Order: sequence, then structure tokens, then C-alpha cells
Amino acid sequence: MPVLNTIATPYAEALLQVAESRKETDTVAEQARELLALWNESPELRAAMGSPVLEPEAKKAALAKLFADQLTPSVQNLLKLLADRQRIAVLDAVLIRFLELYRQLRGITLAQVTSATALSDEQQEQLNTKVRAIAGTKDVEFDLKVDPALIGGFVVSMGSRVIDASLSGQVRRLGLALAKVS
Repeated sequence: MPVLNTIATPYAEALLQVAESRKETDTVAEQARELLALWNESPELRAAMGSPVLEPEAKKAALAKLFADQLTPSVQNLLKLLADRQRIAVLDAVLIRFLELYRQLRGITLAQVTSATALSDEQQEQLNTKVRAIAGTKDVEFDLKVDPALIGGFVVSMGSRVIDASLSGQVRRLGLALAKVS
């Protein structure tokens, strides 16, 4: 297990236990996704919270002011605990690990979808149906990305499974087939 996971897992497991006991797991998972997105989009916030110059009390006060009524007490307590223990810099790892545990608990498959262009709602629904059938789970959570280098189509990754329905993938496979023939 990577070192970061060794640090993140106990916090993530504790958050999941607390959320389950308070019957707010789904709400906490949604807040974790939103907080993770904010954390990843704001290098200033990460830098400030990771700064050794700021005291834990100042970090806790800033976090409380930023997220006062937006987060459940469970998530607020996690932020305070991480700030107290000088571990707020690993917040993203804790949230990612929490979401992994949450998906395991709920039987949700994470499908990372990279497409050449943004997928419409109808395309996402069709893909959802197909991915659920392939994964054998009732729920699928998508992580959507756009990569014009695919030329067209999409690539779906679910753990170690990869479904490459992109034009660039077809061109690559065709090239490999031609290389075998010659």
C-alpha cells in the first residue's frame, strides 16, 4: 500500500463510519466530491492549507469560515482533525480514499470515460446502461474527461478493464495488424 494511502485510509474509514452511524453517507459522499473538485481547482487553497507558516488554529478558522453551513458536521470535523494534526495537505487523498470505500459499500462502479468531445445527456445514459451491464453492478459513477487527441469515440476504464472505442485506438490496432501481416 502506498505511503499516502497508509495515511489517508484511517481518516477515510473513520469518516465513513461516522457518516454511516449518522445516516448521512450519501450526503457526505456528495460533499466529498464537491470539496475534492474545489481542492483540485484551487492551488491557492491547497498552498495556504499546506503552508507550515499558518498555525492549525488559523487553518481551522479559515476552513470554518469558507465552509460554515455548506458541510455536514462529519466533514467539518474531518477538516478540523486534519488541520490539528498537520495533515490537511493530504485532504485530497483522504477524500479519494473515502469515495473508493463509499463506492465499495454501495456497489458502485467507477468508470473513467475519456471522449473526443463532450458527451450529451443521451449518450451518457446509453453509456451508463452498457457500462452497468459490463460491470455487473446496479450503479455506475462517471468521471468524464475530454481529449480531442482521440479524434472520435471514447475510452472507458473500469479498474483494470479498458474499452477503447476511439478512432485513434482503431488506427493503432489497424497499424499493429498491418505490421503482423508484413
